[in-house]
Amino acid sequence: MSKREIIDCIMEINRGARPEFLAQFPVEELDLYLEHLMEVDLEDIALCA
Repeated sequence: MSKREIIDCIMEINRGARPEFLAQFPVEELDLYLEHLMEVDLEDIALCA
């Protein structure tokens, strides 16, 4: 994924995230953050089920 695509995905999950802030980080860190957000999101779904 491109940096822009990763930022877009992060903003879908973390609606408080600002693209200007996220753009400061390297792609590798953004990718790790997105993975973390997706894990937490899945845990929340599992807890609600």
